[in-house]
Amino acid sequence: MKKINLFDITGRVMVVTGAAGVLAGGAARYLQSQGAFVVYLDLFQEKVDATLEDARKISDQCCGFACNVLDQQALDDVCKKVMATCGKVDVLINGAGGNMPGATVGPDQDVFDVKLEDYSKVLDLNLKGSVMPTMAFARIFKEQGHGCVLNFSSMSSPLALTRVLGYSNAKAAIDNFTRWMAAEMALKYGDKLRVNAIAPGFFISNQNRALLTNEDGSFTERGQQVINNTPFRRFGEAEEVFGTIHYLVSDAASFVTGTVAAVDGGFSTFSGV
Repeated sequence: MKKINLFDITGRVMVVTGAAGVLAGGAARYLQSQGAFVVYLDLFQEKVDATLEDARKISDQCCGFACNVLDQQALDDVCKKVMATCGKVDVLINGAGGNMPGATVGPDQDVFDVKLEDYSKVLDLNLKGSVMPTMAFARIFKEQGHGCVLNFSSMSSPLALTRVLGYSNAKAAIDNFTRWMAAEMALKYGDKLRVNAIAPGFFISNQNRALLTNEDGSFTERGQQVINNTPFRRFGEAEEVFGTIHYLVSDAASFVTGTVAAVDGGFSTFSGV
């Protein structure tokens, strides 16, 4: 039998939004190290420039642009720039997202304290911030006859995690959008257009460090609750997401679409008893 490497992504053009972030940015650099040409997109030019400085230490197979994923004209413009630079797009990774204090229920608050303006902003960033880039780049996929979208979901999507109301609602919608778009793309344009999502478990980042750990490194009450409900009994490391992402954007997953893959140390499978 002829030797085939289903995981070979050499020369694939991969556009990553939110590419200055920890998980999306780390995944982008990993994919570049595996031979992909990565287009780094983030909101601010200075963040793009700093990200590219690190990326160019890996290889020259990269470029980057500032882009607001909630601005249709900006998305249309960056699509043109990417096509002019690369001539094609094989993969879109929707890594842009985030949360706001006003869209969460604080420890001494109840749900009626949520600021609906902030709630709407969180929905927009996490849901429309994936829908709009997908619509923009899927037009290219349609014309090419192939393409892969990977969305970022969350453990707050299938489970009723306390406090993170806006983020949870948005990520639940991401799961639905992933499945809906997977079916739509395949039925209308064929089996070379795939849409999947990855649902990371709990990872320590600058955003959530104070929420999950104390200054001495011990767990906060919420951090301990997470550990108690994670069979691996630890938080994840960012690089532990990369393998699943590599799989989903490669030919190894050519018959996989509409899937939300959990990378969570068992969190989503465990009842805590």
